[in-house]
Amino acid sequence: MIADIEENIHKKLDAIKKTDGKIRAFVDIFNDCTERAQEIAKKTKAGRAGKLAGTVISVKGNICIKGRRATCSSKMLENYIAPYNATVIDRLLAEDAIIIGSTNMDEFACGSDTTSSAFYPTRNPHDTTRVAGGSSGGAAASVAAGMCDAALGSDTGGSVRCPASFCGVTGMKPTYGTVSRYGLIDMAMSLEQIGAMTGNGKDAIELNRKTLEVIGGPDKRDAQCNYSIGKMTKRTHAKPPTIGIINQFFDACDKAVSNTVMRQVDKLGYEVMELSLEETKYLIPTYYLIMCTEFASAMQKYDGYKYGQKADIAKSLAESVSEARSNHFGKEVKRRILLGTYVSMKEVQDDWYTCALGVRKALTQKFEKFLGEVDLIASPTMPTVAWKIGEKATPTEMYAADILTVTANLTGLPAISVNAGEIGGLPVGMQLMGRKFEEGLVYETAAMAMDK
Repeated sequence: MIADIEENIHKKLDAIKKTDGKIRAFVDIFNDCTERAQEIAKKTKAGRAGKLAGTVISVKGNICIKGRRATCSSKMLENYIAPYNATVIDRLLAEDAIIIGSTNMDEFACGSDTTSSAFYPTRNPHDTTRVAGGSSGGAAASVAAGMCDAALGSDTGGSVRCPASFCGVTGMKPTYGTVSRYGLIDMAMSLEQIGAMTGNGKDAIELNRKTLEVIGGPDKRDAQCNYSIGKMTKRTHAKPPTIGIINQFFDACDKAVSNTVMRQVDKLGYEVMELSLEETKYLIPTYYLIMCTEFASAMQKYDGYKYGQKADIAKSLAESVSEARSNHFGKEVKRRILLGTYVSMKEVQDDWYTCALGVRKALTQKFEKFLGEVDLIASPTMPTVAWKIGEKATPTEMYAADILTVTANLTGLPAISVNAGEIGGLPVGMQLMGRKFEEGLVYETAAMAMDK
C-alpha cells in the first residue's frame, strides 16, 4: 500500500510532464486521476482501502477502459471509445489502484519494438536513440522512467517480457488461462495473456505478484479463464529448485548477453542441468504461422462498417472495405493479415497451419518432459540488448528477435523477465520459465536472483 497516495500521484504526473515528451510512452494521460487519489486517500484513513490502494498503473492501449480511448495505436481505432471495462480493469479499480493513462504499443501488437505504432515510436528511457521493446513498449517505458508504479501489458510471443528486458524492469507472462482476456483487443487468442510490469528489485517482484493476485482468477466471460490464482503465487517448494539451461537458447544470443545471464544463474547457487532442444529452429516459424492465422481471423471485423474508421458507403462493398483497411492499417498489420489469410486457405492449410499445430503439440510435450527433470528453465529474455530505432531493417530480423520468448506462449507456461545486469549501460533480461500454475516458484526464484 502506498503511504502518501496524493503525493504519489502528483509525483507520477510531474514525471510524465518532464519525461514523456522525449520517451513517448503514453497515448492518453488521465489527469483526472487526482480526484480518484483523493477518494482513495480518504478510504485509507478510514481503514477501508484495497490491496493496491494508491498504486499508480498504466495500461496498454489494447485493454478497454470505459469511457477512454482504446486505440491499439492504430488509425483504425484512433477514435474508438471503450463502452465497458476489461475484467482486469474492474479488478484493479475494486482494489483501489489508480489508472494514470493508456500506453503506446506496436499497432495491434504487431511488432517487437513499438516502432510500428501509427502515432510515434516509444523510446528507451536508458538511451532515447534505442527502442523500448514491444509490443508493450509504452507500458515498460512508463515503469522504467518512473511515470507509474506498475503497468499492464499483453503478451502473445514476448510482448511483456521483451520490453521488460530492454527497459530493465520486471515483466510476467502468467500461465495461459489464469487472467481474463475479456476486454482485451487480442492478437491471437490461443497464445495471449495479460501480464504485469513493475520496477527492478525484490519489492517490484512482490508488487508484480500482488498485481497478478488481483487481476487473475476465473471469469465466466472468458471460457479459457477458469483457474484459481491464489495458491499459484505462493511458495510451493521447500528445497532450492533445479535450474535447466537450454544450450541452443544461449547459443542464439550475443555472447555478452549469454555471459551476463549465465553469471546471474551461477550466483543463485542452485543445481544446474544442461538441456538440448534441437527443435529450436522451428520455434519462430511455428509461432508466426499460428499467430498470423489467428490474427487474420480476429482482424476481419475491422471493415469500416461495424468496427473501425467508417467506410465510404457510396462505393461498392468491396471497394469501401478495401479502402478503409488500406487507409487505416499499417504495413506490418497488413503483412500479418496477408500471411495469416494465405496460411488458412483450404489449399495450403494442412501444409502450413495444421503442421504448425502439430509442432506446437510436440514442443509442449518436450517442455513437459524438461520440467519433469528440472523445476525452472533459465535463459536470456532477448538475444541482444535494445537495438537502435530503425536498426532492424527487415521483418525477418524483427521476427527472429522473439526466439527466446515464444516458447512460453506456444506451451502456455508462465515466464518472467527480471534484470540480470547491464552491457554498456543497457539492461539485459533473464527469463525464468516454470511449470503451469507454479508462478509462486517463478516469483520466489526471481526474488532470490535480486539478492545476488
